[in-house]
Order: sequence, then C-alpha cells, then structure tokens
Amino acid sequence: MTIELYGLELHGFHGVLEEEREQGQRFLVDLELELETDTAARAAASDRIEDALDYRDVVQAVQQVSDERAYYLLEAFAGALADMLLERFPLTRARVRVRKPDVVLEAPVEHAAVVVDRRR
Repeated sequence: MTIELYGLELHGFHGVLEEEREQGQRFLVDLELELETDTAARAAASDRIEDALDYRDVVQAVQQVSDERAYYLLEAFAGALADMLLERFPLTRARVRVRKPDVVLEAPVEHAAVVVDRRR
C-alpha cells in the first residue's frame, strides 16, 4: 500500500544564497510512502487510525526536519527527509521530492526539484 502526500508547503531557510538563508522561502514536499505489509493490512481491516500511518504525524515530522537545520542543497534536505521517514515510520520505501518554486535563475523555471528514493 502506498500513501501519497503532495504539495506539503513549508517555509524554510534552505539554500546557498545568503538571502535564502536569512529570509527563507517556500518549499513544496511530495511524498510517496510504502507501508510495511502488516501495517497496511491491519489498517485496512480495522479502519482505525491507531492501526494506520497518521498523516498528521508525517507532516509534523517533515516540518521538524525542515525547522531543525538549514540545508544548503535540496539533495541534502530531501535525503534527510527520506532517512527520517524510514527510521520513524513503518515503511519499506520513502520517495521524497522537494520542490523550490521560487528559485531565481537566469532563465525562468517553474521550480527546481530533487527526488530521493530510499528503501529499507
């Protein structure tokens, strides 16, 4: 079973430029989380939040990683999120995409993004 959470909006102080680290900016986080088989089966059979992966806990954990440290690179931020998710929750896989929608480059782009896909 895969849980998808897309477009989680964070305000973070990640980036290489001094103004990014001082003023902060928006980041959008997309998650694909594969549950361990036992957890998925239990949640589907019981229909109880106590047996499931609570999305509120996932969002809080992602916000905590973002708030605890300012990362220079999207690669490091996305990797830290994937590692934390696999450590903290009953998952077999965490695919994390971090998008930086307000990135300033010479040519306009919709966003810059990094995808990290980790398995246990």
